[in-house]
Amino acid sequence: MAEYYHFEYLATPIARKIALISDLKTIFRLCRYIRKNHIDIVEGHSPKGALLGMIAAKLCGVPKRIYFRHGLVYETSHGLKRTLLIWIDRLTSACATKVVCVSNSLMQQSLRDHLCPADKQVLLGNGTCGGIDTQKKYNPELIDPKKLASYRAQYGLSESDFVIGYTGRLVRDKGIIDLLEAFDRLSKELHAKLLLVGMFEERDALPAPIQDRIRNDQHIIFAGLIDQDMEYYYAMMNIYVLASYREGFPIGALEAQSMQKPVITTKDTGCIDAIVDGVTGLYTTHNPEDIAKKIRMAYDHPEMGLNGRKWVSEHFDHSVIWKYIEELYH
Repeated sequence: MAEYYHFEYLATPIARKIALISDLKTIFRLCRYIRKNHIDIVEGHSPKGALLGMIAAKLCGVPKRIYFRHGLVYETSHGLKRTLLIWIDRLTSACATKVVCVSNSLMQQSLRDHLCPADKQVLLGNGTCGGIDTQKKYNPELIDPKKLASYRAQYGLSESDFVIGYTGRLVRDKGIIDLLEAFDRLSKELHAKLLLVGMFEERDALPAPIQDRIRNDQHIIFAGLIDQDMEYYYAMMNIYVLASYREGFPIGALEAQSMQKPVITTKDTGCIDAIVDGVTGLYTTHNPEDIAKKIRMAYDHPEMGLNGRKWVSEHFDHSVIWKYIEELYH
């Protein structure tokens, strides 16, 4: 990509955990790169990357320092860890000149938690950090039937299977355990299969028995990390479920709706902004019985998927969001 768009870049290691010596070295490298290239705008993403980037930009006197707040990690943390994470976000925000909250609910929670002043926070349109490509990527009209049939055959899916899907990290915070319990209530009733696209992580890891079941259950398709043809994975789904406990803005929910799939999600931060309840999808609690109930309702109302594509195309196509980013820069 750097070669295609003719830009230079610096690759520097960033540890996910606090590593004082390593972090100071990274800040030094960033400062040197910023000064060497006379950079006027620095944009920071992810809690740790944004923290180091905003500190370096602040030290170098960069006039525009934009922190994209993608979520609040501390929402599902407790005690000293929660307090530390809040103050880290406050420090990152203090070093930034603007803070882009990727959803309205995230912005409101940020204000309640006093992360930064209201006049420093920005929302790009209806949210997200860059939108999605609803025309050339996540467009059901572009799906090749033969290629789709090949994918379905690869994963052993028949035309009679009702596929409940999820994309993202396979961790506790995403409500995977709740989703599995809901699936147990439906698998025989709806002749359902569960398609999970994503990878396991050590942080916030699922219990070992849950991971073993995902890998070995014949009714669960564990696709792992996928870096191409994601639109075909959504095309294999009948419905998309995100039972998450916290989000910034769940892009997977938008991609699924753009592919005309009804979406079931929670009212937690970020998730609440991702659907129009009763029109493009349904809200659920974290209770597995409620999740199962909402899946049954969506099963009977597939037309919500059509509504979802129209809504996402109008408000979240990247061509819409990019205009707000351009305004932010200039």
